Amino acid sequence: MIALIQRVSRASVEIEEQCIGSIGPGLLALIGIEREDDETACARLLEKITHYRVFGDEQGRMNRSLLEQRGELLLVSQFTLAADTRKGTRPGFSKAASPERAKPLFDHLVRLAQSTLPTVQTGRFGADMQVSLVNDGPVTFWLEA
Repeated sequence: MIALIQRVSRASVEIEEQCIGSIGPGLLALIGIEREDDETACARLLEKITHYRVFGDEQGRMNRSLLEQRGELLLVSQFTLAADTRKGTRPGFSKAASPERAKPLFDHLVRLAQSTLPTVQTGRFGADMQVSLVNDGPVTFWLEA
């Protein structure tokens, strides 16, 4: 399971020009689910997302986590993160979980996040979404579980 996290001052996701999720300061996490992922991977990834120290402390050093910062979280499914890009110029998706397998895992990740954080917003699994963000820093990390 993969998360591309970005520290944001704000982020939102729209479908057909309608905002379905938005957050203020916190993290935007684009989530890629691979074939071998399971609920244990969801829990490990959420642990990393919520505890990864990407927010500044009093000295401006990245020493605070999303939990410590009391930041908001926007989770957006993005199967292209599971692409195999090692060969050629066209991505392969053999490592990505099928939608039938990935959706329940994404939903599980969302439920875990909602039980951990006060503000969790999401995109819509499998939808054509427009994601907007203001990357704070910029700060972006690739996390795997």
